[in-house]
Amino acid sequence: MMRARVRRIFVVLVGLSSALCAGAGVAVASSGTEELVIRGAGGEHRFEVEIADNEKARAQGLMYRTTLASDKGMIFLLAHNRRVAMWMKNTPLSLDMIFIDASGRIAAIVDRTTPNSTDLIASPGPVRAVLEIRGGEAARRGLAPGDCVHFREFSCGALP
Repeated sequence: MMRARVRRIFVVLVGLSSALCAGAGVAVASSGTEELVIRGAGGEHRFEVEIADNEKARAQGLMYRTTLASDKGMIFLLAHNRRVAMWMKNTPLSLDMIFIDASGRIAAIVDRTTPNSTDLIASPGPVRAVLEIRGGEAARRGLAPGDCVHFREFSCGALP
């Protein structure tokens, strides 16, 4: 009886700890940061991105963040090409969602998503990754479908 009660208290404390870290804007789930480069008609653009490459990181995403620098973002890496749908629940920032296909090209951009919305935002087809950056940043930089993304296992061509 006492052991079960202690276990329940422990589970509640772990849950509260995770919620407090997320609420404070602490990235509890990403597995580090790396540079990502996008090249297209709008020029070359570099971002330092947090990597969401596991279920916990993908579930957390950028939830509870209240700021995001113009050169920062998060990339959601998928284990294989597939259609994906995301939402903005518990995300107070407007974001641009950039869907990236297996060849490393931008398949689509959904700009200026609605903060805290539970409406689903779906990829136009199978994708390998989704890049989230500050809302309006894709348009400001001239990013467009067909632009080449250089990151880890996908790249449309060699960088100098």
